[in-house]
Amino acid sequence: MTTARRPTIRDVARLAGVSHQTVSRHLRGDPTVSPMLSSHIDVAVAQLDYRPSLVARAMRNRSTGRLALVLPTGNATSSVQLLSGVSDAAQQEGFAVEVVSLAAAELHGGRVADLADSGLYEAVLALTDLPEAHRRRTDAVPVISAPVYDEQMRGIGPLSEATRMSELVTRLAAQGHRDLLHIMAERGHPASTRRLEAFERTTRDLSLRSAGIVDGRWDAEIARRAVRDLPADSPVTAVLAGDDTLAAGAVRGATERGWRVPEDLSVTGWDTQPLSAAMIPSLTSVAIDHHRLGAELLQELLQVMGGGAPAMDRPSITRILWRESTGPAPDRARHP
Repeated sequence: MTTARRPTIRDVARLAGVSHQTVSRHLRGDPTVSPMLSSHIDVAVAQLDYRPSLVARAMRNRSTGRLALVLPTGNATSSVQLLSGVSDAAQQEGFAVEVVSLAAAELHGGRVADLADSGLYEAVLALTDLPEAHRRRTDAVPVISAPVYDEQMRGIGPLSEATRMSELVTRLAAQGHRDLLHIMAERGHPASTRRLEAFERTTRDLSLRSAGIVDGRWDAEIARRAVRDLPADSPVTAVLAGDDTLAAGAVRGATERGWRVPEDLSVTGWDTQPLSAAMIPSLTSVAIDHHRLGAELLQELLQVMGGGAPAMDRPSITRILWRESTGPAPDRARHP
């Protein structure tokens, strides 16, 4: 199978009806290229989907067209979508992204500075906190720290936002629910801790009753047993789970004991998964737009490269998807 030839600057020039030198001048931002010719070149670039050669750009501008993205070692499902957002946004701007995974000792050592000094990259974006000494001013290769993971690759910052937990509890309270059970994702996890705090604060403020906290440890079986083993006279009418896997386990536990969802028990999840919408009933969950966060972080890096300042505040990347697994509290609550 033959691979389609990548369009060249001469192809652009031929289609635009100008010399390749004129195309090169326009792509460098030369103001002496007339608006009419610039328009012809832009149209040709779009039609051919032309991307400047990184090698040629490096030779011409002493730049590499490459950005380093630093992550702590470890696994996080969210990182796949987040990195996709970074990569897509970088490609649109004509950059290539290389992911570098570093252990904690390397993050605190000189490894990040080595990346910046290597001459291979035009900027370094670290998705974890860096010591102040390793952050660069924009008069050198910029290094910015945008902490969305801790050193153990656990979500922090915008990935641990807890506001939606308060909204979930408030909506359930408005539907008549008074006794709530929280199955957290993992005790000690930064995101779980913030959501637990939001759950406890909101239930207290609304004079609701917490039926306890279960450490789900990301295990649907634990959630299933937590619901199945509730006392027969349990007053619990709503379960708030730390992720969709735990929520699915809670739904299973309710079904096994003959409770209907949501008629007898409302259930919510977090970090919605594609299958959650296909469940019966479909699962109310909090969606986290990891892809958008990645794109925004890349744009912030480019802003710093251009001499700007990092963003101080970002809009929320979460929203609640209200689906079939939540509804009004039962008319006859199961009180002792």
